Parts: sequence; structure tokens; C-alpha cells
Amino acid sequence: MVVSSAPPEVLSRIEFATLPENGPEPAIQGIKAALHKMLASLHATPAALRAIGISCGSPMDRSTGVIQAPPNLSTWIEVPIVDILTREFACPVGLENDANAGAIAEHRFGAGQNTHNMLFLTFGTGLGAGIIINDQLYAGTSNMAGEIGHVRLTRGGPVGCNKAGSAEGWASGAGMAQIAERILSAAQRNGDHSSLFQMLADRRLTARDVGLAAQSGDALAKRVVKTCGQKLGLALAILVDVLNPECIVIGGLASRLGDLILEPARESLRKEALKSSVQACRVVPAQLGERIGDVAALCIAMDASSDG
Repeated sequence: MVVSSAPPEVLSRIEFATLPENGPEPAIQGIKAALHKMLASLHATPAALRAIGISCGSPMDRSTGVIQAPPNLSTWIEVPIVDILTREFACPVGLENDANAGAIAEHRFGAGQNTHNMLFLTFGTGLGAGIIINDQLYAGTSNMAGEIGHVRLTRGGPVGCNKAGSAEGWASGAGMAQIAERILSAAQRNGDHSSLFQMLADRRLTARDVGLAAQSGDALAKRVVKTCGQKLGLALAILVDVLNPECIVIGGLASRLGDLILEPARESLRKEALKSSVQACRVVPAQLGERIGDVAALCIAMDASSDG
């Protein structure tokens, strides 16, 4: 039976920069203030809260509710965020890493609906995976399952996870920027042309720069995206051979670039992985798009509420 579910409705939303250089306290106070403000806008009190969900980059300890200085929150060292918010709002609070939370969201409400074994890849600044096996999240012995970005694909190459040639170095937003600088520098010496040359002269390139140029038909930008996609496919082949999923859902850049990056990835996957496993697996962009962060956190809240 095919069952399709609509994602939970977002009634109110407040977004602000966490500014990790200022330490965790200002951002934590901002989170508390934002929740109180949203409740007031809905004419509700904290007593109306059934649960709070937090989706955050790793490392973090979901069992103790502690954030452990992830790269984008480097000053958040052993911050007991679950205890802090539980004391403030007196309701269940759940914490999960963003890849796992994204996997849950896409499995329940996105492109992974009606699958039993699926993977979700965060393909943004970094590269990580959330794993669903037999309809359940697989977190691993120490909650570190899915760190595909740390796997080394080549002896050298772009750096990700502090490792040259890693999957994250080759297949992520940060990796795409590194690949672009290498390819464009060589192309300039050869007298080639690209709309990205002036940007490269003025500042560091971003994956967004490359993606927009590729979508507008810039040949060198498309070459960068293809290279990134081909290496992504090598990482997918490892996952497919080991886990034999029926669906791989990819967020971030894959949602924005679509087949520009996914077709080279699928081609590499077909060449590298077992044929029967490839035939059983779809590789698709995330369906929730820019909403995935909100829906992921809401899923963690829903689970925290049911656990409580």
C-alpha cells in the first residue's frame, strides 16, 4: 500500500545567526527568546509546548543531549542544550544530528516515503549520511554511523574532514569550491574563458557561484560540477555495495542542481557498484527542499513527544 503524508505545518518561524565567535550563551538566550516570542504570537504559553526538537551538526551526543563543538559551532564545547531547554520550557526535548534528522524527515514526508531501507545525504558545506534500515534510524554504536564524508576516495585531492582526497573533499560545497579553483586556475593558463574568472580574481569562489554559472551554461563551471558529481558517485557506490538501499535521497546542492550533478553521480555509481544493487536503488534529490531543516527538527520534536 502506498501512503503519502504531508509534512507538519510551520505556524511561526524565526531565524537568526548563531555567531559562534561570541560563544554559545548569546545564541542560547536568542533561542529561548524566539520560542517565547513565537508562543506569544500564537497566544499560547510554554505549558502548551508538547516537545522541542533540535537538529544540529555533529559531533553531539543524542543520549545525553550535549552539543560537542561541531565545525559550524566550534565554541559550543560540551553544551547541555537539552537540559537547558528542558529547564526553561518544562517539556521533552530531543537532539539529533542534521543528517539523521534529515533522513527521518525525508523518509516520513519526502522522497523516501514508502521505502524501508534508504539513505539521506547532506550535500552542503560538508557531506554526511543518515541511514534508515527496516524503517528505523541506524545511529551506530557511538552515534557516529553515516560519516561517509570521512572516507578517503583518492590519495590526494581537495580537503574535507581534515583529509585530502576524502569524499567530503571531493563532493561537498566546500569541495566544489576547491575543485573550481584548481580547474579554473589551469584553464586561465590555457587561455580558456569562464564567467567565473572575474569572481576568482576578486574573492574566494563558493559552490553557489559555480552552480549558478553551470546552470547558465558556463562550460568550465559545468566541468567542475561534473567532476564533483563523479566523485559523489564513487561515495554512493560504497554505500550501495555495503547497505543495499532502495533509495538514496540527496539534499543541498543536489536539490538545487538536479541532474547536472546527479547524472554524473549515477554514471559513476553504475560503473562501480554491484549491478543488482544499483538496479534496486533510486538516486533522487530531496523532496522537502529548503524546508528540510524545519521538518527535520519537527520530526525530532514529534519523536521526543512520543518517547515522553
